Amino acid sequence: MIPTTKPQSIPNGLEIMDEVTPSISTAASTGLSETRFVLVTPARNEEAFIERTITSVIGQSLKPLKWVIVSDGSTDGTNEILQRYASKHCWIECVILPPRNERHFAGKVQAFNNGYIKLKELDFDVIGSLDADISFEDPDYFAFLLKKFTENPRLGVAGTPFREGGSQYDYRFSRKEHVSGACQLFRRECFDAIGGYLPLKMGAIDLVAVVTARMKGWTTETFPEKFCLHHRIMGSAKDHIVAAHFKSGYGDYLMGVHPMWQLFRSIYQMSRKPMILGGFLLQVGYLWAWLKRAEKPVSIEFVQFRRREQMRWLKDLFRRALSPLGFPRTR
Repeated sequence: MIPTTKPQSIPNGLEIMDEVTPSISTAASTGLSETRFVLVTPARNEEAFIERTITSVIGQSLKPLKWVIVSDGSTDGTNEILQRYASKHCWIECVILPPRNERHFAGKVQAFNNGYIKLKELDFDVIGSLDADISFEDPDYFAFLLKKFTENPRLGVAGTPFREGGSQYDYRFSRKEHVSGACQLFRRECFDAIGGYLPLKMGAIDLVAVVTARMKGWTTETFPEKFCLHHRIMGSAKDHIVAAHFKSGYGDYLMGVHPMWQLFRSIYQMSRKPMILGGFLLQVGYLWAWLKRAEKPVSIEFVQFRRREQMRWLKDLFRRALSPLGFPRTR
């Protein structure tokens, strides 16, 4: 079992009981059979994708102690799919919430917390947030990530890149320190220390969680040796992909991105589809938020910490780029 101090509370003041529940992992051959992990998946009208997510988790060599899938007011066939699989697998539980009119990320956090309540009596080391449109080709995906927690006691958040439409981000301007919200695994101590997910309507709940973890002294890392598959194009759930780039830039400002980091990020994005336009709109969105002096939903400490990180990363990027030309790699 991963060495950890079990926290006594989760967001909203819910107590954690100390009852020990036996692991139901089928992956004893990995040496991780005593590692206990749980999953929570908020799902809203995911009929097109959720079954693929479920079958890929069922096919894992290391299965979760418990997986709570929360239908967040779904009105399509999502509920029927969840109930069918929950009736066949005792470690899968579905929670069905009533429909709500608004669609925003704060609602996703509320759905996640409704799933977390169901886990309060379990003894586990790692909790994962898994999106309902994600699948895995590798049956050892979770075993691989849990081994990383075992190897590094300071690892607080772990994940992998996701592939979408055959493409995968190369992390030049999305560092490996960032862990995508598509599938985020948290050491339980770390998740408790950051207070869980911040219910931001605008989104970026995964980003805030990962940055806050580093602010608390934890290591966060994306491991590119593995990947997961993202089946819905980012931004397609609600916005046109072009509008999504503008909103992403606007959100970058709200999340405290340093202006220099944003400039280079936008230039890089111009090389990706939609060519030129995507990066241009990313920068325009950022500048529009700056001109409006849009209010940031995160603390000044969060912004300062993030900007220091980004400037340090930019300096490191330039040092590595100039090193082959004979420039010394000074500190």
